[in-house]
Amino acid sequence: MLYKNTVNALFKKRLNRFTALAEINGREETVHVKNTGRMKELLFEGARVILSVSDNPHRKTAYDLVGVYKEGLGLINIDSQAPNKVMYEWLKSKDYDLIKPEYRYGNSRFDFYLEKGNDKYFIEVKGCTLEIDGIGYFPDAPTERGVKHLYELVKASEQGYRSAVAFVIQMPQITEVRANIATHKEFGDALDHARSKGVEVMMLQCEITDNDMKIIS
Repeated sequence: MLYKNTVNALFKKRLNRFTALAEINGREETVHVKNTGRMKELLFEGARVILSVSDNPHRKTAYDLVGVYKEGLGLINIDSQAPNKVMYEWLKSKDYDLIKPEYRYGNSRFDFYLEKGNDKYFIEVKGCTLEIDGIGYFPDAPTERGVKHLYELVKASEQGYRSAVAFVIQMPQITEVRANIATHKEFGDALDHARSKGVEVMMLQCEITDNDMKIIS
């Protein structure tokens, strides 16, 4: 997954869920934040960030905020659309007979439906950008939708599908993701239940640069 044109900037402040102020070569610019999470541990005044230049000349904001450097860790990709994009690229390299994104099942829409031979799969993708003491945690805010997806994966597993939740780790160095029960215990309970019912929990490491991100595990 490539960003066509990126620039380095300094973060100034969050204006709302979708926009922020950044300083580019001494001038302030309003930028679109490609992640609605709070990310207060990452987005603070003076943080080094990566912006991608929009290819839409009619947009109100000319830049997207897609990455931020965290001291002691490195560059974190915070683009909430990136995990599904890199997952699709990764899956295409794995010899599946069929890959369908955004597949409706029951009351949910899973990120991917796959077929290989007689096996049928559902995969739900979760991007992880929260690091504490060398461990990745998800979610960084309560997610009733995430809980619902886990129980739907259990239901699919019980009906003969191979089901998985894939944590795409949008950070370097991190190899493990745990449920953030301090933020949302219900998600942790749902993840434990899903594991016990045969839902696979995948933790996928990524290589991240200013211009791209790709799954390497």
